[in-house]
Order: sequence, then structure tokens, then C-alpha cells
Amino acid sequence: MPSISTPMPDTYAMILAGGSGTRFWPLSRNSRPKQLLDLLDSGTLLNQTINRLEGLIRRENILILTNAAQEDAVRHLASSLPPENIFAEPARRDTAPAVALGVGLVAARDPEAAMMILPSDQLILDTAEFQSVMKDAIATASEGGGLVTVGIKPTWPCPSYGYVERGEAAVLDGQELTHHPHEVTRFREKPDAAQAEGFLASGNFAWNAGMFIWSIPTVMAELQRHAPELGEFAKELQESPDVKATITSRFPHLTPISIDYALLEKASRVLNIEASFDWDDVGSWISVAKHLDTAGDGNQTNTQITPIDSANNIVFSSQNKHVALLGVDNLIIVQTDDAILVADRERADEIKKVVGLLPENLL
Repeated sequence: MPSISTPMPDTYAMILAGGSGTRFWPLSRNSRPKQLLDLLDSGTLLNQTINRLEGLIRRENILILTNAAQEDAVRHLASSLPPENIFAEPARRDTAPAVALGVGLVAARDPEAAMMILPSDQLILDTAEFQSVMKDAIATASEGGGLVTVGIKPTWPCPSYGYVERGEAAVLDGQELTHHPHEVTRFREKPDAAQAEGFLASGNFAWNAGMFIWSIPTVMAELQRHAPELGEFAKELQESPDVKATITSRFPHLTPISIDYALLEKASRVLNIEASFDWDDVGSWISVAKHLDTAGDGNQTNTQITPIDSANNIVFSSQNKHVALLGVDNLIIVQTDDAILVADRERADEIKKVVGLLPENLL
């Protein structure tokens, strides 16, 4: 297999970069969601995703799918990629249509290629280990004839993640892999707390990382069989003389559905490789806080603070403002140039409710 310094010529990556980020208001906005923010002074999550592929996927083989509101910002951040590799959805249609769009675009360039689908909003620091996992996933998808997913070993019974149940180790002929895949028994979307506890205790469930790897012939055949509307769309894109016109006319009319429901739960064979790299979906201010500096009694901050009788607060300033805390505990305090958020730390997941009540100029 090629080394990390040798990109795989017949492999493509589609980065999905069109999501919103309401849990990070006021820092995130409709045109500036989580993946376009530099939350930890280490570059945007989108740029980190692109750079993580360096030496694994050729730059000309990296595609990005975003939306019209974010297209300009994405093009600016991803200026190292060919401009014709960046596409904007004309409408929001969930992950299955987005994936089918990516499959069709890659099929048009190389109908025998392997490709990976990657989120743009995850924090992964160990690039070498990420590439090692992806190489094995590409080899598995290219030779094993299945759809490959990447799973994260759960560290706690999270009820807001999707889960993958891992079965027996997959039997693959002639494969020498460091990260061996398992057959997928089933997918489980966002269980209740008791179910999540059971999944963790069983030891054979993984969090669904939203990373998918497959060969174009395999995924095209599976789409035609199990999601014919999407299969026909991908085929139409593959054969289209005007890809952008086809996307504009056809994409808004596709049925909104997740790729898990549309394809993965029905596919003939789905395999899962457990990630050996670090992973954080950076899903809320609580997640961000784990990567900030600690000051005083459990306060986590990206700026200078003066805490007095104050504990377990999260303080984030986009302008390096000095923040004084007096007699307050368990708060989230976020300051930007035009807004300030003060919230109970225990209600971090409800920040999106606030966003629904804000004036248009703050969205």
C-alpha cells in the first residue's frame, strides 16, 4: 500500500461543509457555521479537514459541497483547491442527496475510483493515525465489495449520537490490514439514555462518525438497488454535459432523507472500522471547553479572566476581552462584536432555542 507521502491517484474525497451551527451562537451564524470558525486558534475545522488529507488524497481529487450562504467563505478558506471542485447545494436536502451528488461528481471523473465522504466539522489531531485508518478503509472498500463506515469507540452513553452495532470480523481475501473491519449488524439512531447505557455495556457498538468509504461501482449499484431516485440522480450527473445545470434543476426536488436511512440500513454489505485516532465532534460549547485553558476553580477560557468565588464557567471572547467573574458558577459566557450570550452550562444544548427567537441581523 502507498505510504502517507504518496497520494492515491484513483481515490477521491468529498467533504460535506454545508451544515449549520446553532449551538455555537453568537460566534456561529448562518453564513459562518462551526466548520468555518477558528474555535481553538488552530485553523478552521474545514481547513483542518483538508490538510488532514495531505499526502493521502491529491488536492485535485478533493471536492467540497457547501450551500449558497456559505459558498463565498468556503471558497476563500479552500483556495488551495481547484475552484471547480467546490459546489453549492441549491437547497437543503439532508445527507443522502448530498452524498449522491458527490458520488455522481466522482463517477463523472473516474467511474472505477474509490471515494470517501467526510464531515468538515470534527476535531482530529492525530493525522498519521487518521490516514492509517483511511488507507485500510480504502483497501477494504476497493477489494471487499462493501460500503465501509468508520466508528468511534464510545467513552460514555451519549444519547445524541447515532450508533453502529459491530458483528463478526469481516472475512476479506488477501488483505493485510492494521485496522480490521467488522460486519455491521444494524444502525441505531439517537437512542434514549437507557438504550445508550446498554450499548456502552455491550462493548460491540460504535458511534457513527459520518465517514463513509466505498468504490464507485459498488455505491452506484447499491443506490440503484435501494434508493433508485438517488441512483438515477448520480447517474444523470455522471453523464451530464452541464453538471451545475443538472444540480440546479434536479437537486431541489430530491426527497430529503439521511444516508443512513436511504442506503446504509438497506445495503447488501456494510463494514465498520473502529477509529484508532482521537475524535471530537465539537458539538457544543461544552466540547470546546475541553480544549481551552483552565483558570481558577475549573473555569475554562480562551481569554484573560479574573474569577472571584466563581467556578466551572466557560468564557469565550472573539476579541480577547478581559472578563471578570464574581460569585457565578456553571455559566457559558460568549462575547462577539455584536452579541453576548450568558447561559446555564447545563442547558448548552438549548442554545439553538435562543437562535429561533433572535432578530434576522443576528442570525
